[in-house]
Amino acid sequence: MSVRDPAVRNVVLLAICQALAMTGMTMNMTVTALTGHDLAPDPAWATLPLSLQFLATMLTTMPASLYMRRVGRRFGFATGVLIGVSGAIVAALSILNHQFALFCLGSMLIGSFQGFAILYRYAAADTASESFRPRAISLVLAGGVVAALAGPELAKWSHDLLAPITFAGTFLVIAGVQSISLIFLTFVKIPTPTPAERADSGRPLLEIVRQPVFIVAILGAMIGYGSMTFLMTATPLAMVACGFAFADAAFVIQWHAVGMFLPSFFTGSLIQRFGVTRIMMTGALAYVACIVINVSGIELLQFFSALVLLGIGWNFLFIGGTTLLTRAYRPEERAKVQGFGDFLVFSSSTVAAFSSGALNHAFGWQTLNFGVIPLVAIVTGALLWYRLSRHSATA
Repeated sequence: MSVRDPAVRNVVLLAICQALAMTGMTMNMTVTALTGHDLAPDPAWATLPLSLQFLATMLTTMPASLYMRRVGRRFGFATGVLIGVSGAIVAALSILNHQFALFCLGSMLIGSFQGFAILYRYAAADTASESFRPRAISLVLAGGVVAALAGPELAKWSHDLLAPITFAGTFLVIAGVQSISLIFLTFVKIPTPTPAERADSGRPLLEIVRQPVFIVAILGAMIGYGSMTFLMTATPLAMVACGFAFADAAFVIQWHAVGMFLPSFFTGSLIQRFGVTRIMMTGALAYVACIVINVSGIELLQFFSALVLLGIGWNFLFIGGTTLLTRAYRPEERAKVQGFGDFLVFSSSTVAAFSSGALNHAFGWQTLNFGVIPLVAIVTGALLWYRLSRHSATA
């Protein structure tokens, strides 16, 4: 495919925007639970700000998608960036003034930005051919590799930037990083829907979501994202409780992010070669390996290797689920299906984020890991059912 192809141009630009968005979010994930621990009146509330971020993301996905259907992708993404910059500034001010409630507000604004940014992958698919679509989605998410390398390093560099007050400087750096996206968004060329296209919304949503392809796609993405959030959110807290330093936790989160995004350079090609359900089942197996390692001990190598596998499992399930979902809707249905799909995905992440800190505090790290096993079994069973049903239909 020619680099002059608008789909390729958009993929490159959106990958850069994804890299910037995820750099900020990786920094945010590295420090938010620890900041919450410093500001919260009770240790059990440490992950409340991070949980509220996922709640805000969940509540934003559907409105963001419908908003972009009306104003176009470029203007819609720019709106999201401005919301995210505002949230990072509010978070910094809350830390400077030691205001937990204000930090929760800033976290919700950051989460709302994520509700816009998560749609970058679908924007890449909008102008891509059916054969290029898995690679377009995958390559946009590959921008997260930059986040994996830069995010935790920037978090470590900036967490004492406004010493003696910890982490306020990190959120100011996040605001600066997100602002750069506005430059690249001006060059994205995705046609704004015409009035006629906006008026035609296609089949009823209930009819679309009853399709087996939708059900399996969303189960894979929901369980993949929710389980990853559940374990990743608690990991820095578990590591600090085990006596590790903040730098150790940042190191593990950094390599977790590498595991999440580095496979994106070839996940799309693997899907084309082996099929989307096989890649998603491989992702489920990576979750099983992660859990086995996590319950085997609490050394740095175990946290590190388990979180890398967790990232790889997320990549295969999330990209696979996204690719499968694009087969469930027609062009005129994409806004409502994409928005509703991500609403469901971030519903699972929100529940995971809200429960992770409290369950870790109440029951411990090993119990947290055992809780993920039934979810992995559900997604594996759904994928096997889908493969068998498709095989029976073509026999």
